[in-house]
Amino acid sequence: MDLLLQFQHILELDPLIDEVGFVHPTQFATLTEDSTGDAAISDGTTFWCRDHKLGVSTQAVLPLYNAAKRAFIAAMEEYKRLGDDGLESEVMKHSKALLLLSSDFGTAWNSRKLVVSKKQQLSMYMGELLLSALVLSCSPKSDQAWSHRRWVIKSITGKCSALQEILGKESELVEKIAERSKMNYRAWNHRCWLVSYMTREQVLHELKKSRNWAGLHVADNCCFHYRRRLMLWILKDSTCKLENASPVYSVEVSEVWKEELDWNEMLIKRYIGREALWLHRRFLSLCWMKQFATNLHDVSCHSDLKISTSDSFNSFIDNELHLLNSCSTLPDNDFEDFQVQATYSATYTLWLTKQIPEFWFEFQEKLTIGNLKTMLSKVCPERSFLWDSLID
Repeated sequence: MDLLLQFQHILELDPLIDEVGFVHPTQFATLTEDSTGDAAISDGTTFWCRDHKLGVSTQAVLPLYNAAKRAFIAAMEEYKRLGDDGLESEVMKHSKALLLLSSDFGTAWNSRKLVVSKKQQLSMYMGELLLSALVLSCSPKSDQAWSHRRWVIKSITGKCSALQEILGKESELVEKIAERSKMNYRAWNHRCWLVSYMTREQVLHELKKSRNWAGLHVADNCCFHYRRRLMLWILKDSTCKLENASPVYSVEVSEVWKEELDWNEMLIKRYIGREALWLHRRFLSLCWMKQFATNLHDVSCHSDLKISTSDSFNSFIDNELHLLNSCSTLPDNDFEDFQVQATYSATYTLWLTKQIPEFWFEFQEKLTIGNLKTMLSKVCPERSFLWDSLID
């Protein structure tokens, strides 16, 4: 049987295939030995399929790609020339094979958009989600595949009653792919994009659910960027509702920030010298000062609220100074992480004084570790000229 026809035949035999991988020819013998019963499909040299997992020989990829490309282009030209609906299945079949071999072949993705948009059938849109997930199983950083998923979600918004369920599965897919494809900002960018389609309940659920993953991947700034997007959504939503809501709602939102600040502090102390944690703290601190301490200097605000805000703000400053003191101790050992931690904590404090310059002298008075400039010069002497220009 022709190689391309054999490939497409296997895809049709098991429409539930959810993972594709490319296997070196020497590994096929082992795969065949491990395959028992009638569940496995294998020719021993080129293809292997079992438990909805498809393996393709690396030696067959190039000839398969060339054949799939020729078949796709011919089918597409014929479809455009005749406009025959009967040719749509050929376009979809050949484009599927081509995309599994070359995930960023834009013309193939566009041809599928053309056919699906013309039909406007929900089942076809769901089929596109399945296909793009299959493509992502072997090409997790494919821009075109992630973009195609966003196109599907945009297209079914307002037409599908199960949209929120789909969004939940999308978030799970990103987390699954991010687990095996580290620092995959394309996947996390897709997850951030999903936030605008979520309900408040989903956003709060995602914030809670993603905490465990973030706590185990503290070097991956992408997951913290996702949490920042979720928190900004909550802040925007609360701002709209505060126009006609009681101040109690503001307390609820500030509690979300306080919990995140406490959790972030715990991670900083547990995982020494992780820059992503300090960058996340800058975001949390800046939003807290701008959104929940805005009444500090507002003479028109209610006196009780002003006193409460002032006390909370002073408590925040004291806590940040305590964090600086605890993270700036340099043990007598050879681990550089402690020096990196001291540098991050000192630069974070310096950044904080730039956001609230009126508290600069208060910072200096409460610093138990000595002068900030001296500390910065000690932990990072190669940047002494930078510290001089920033502090003086």
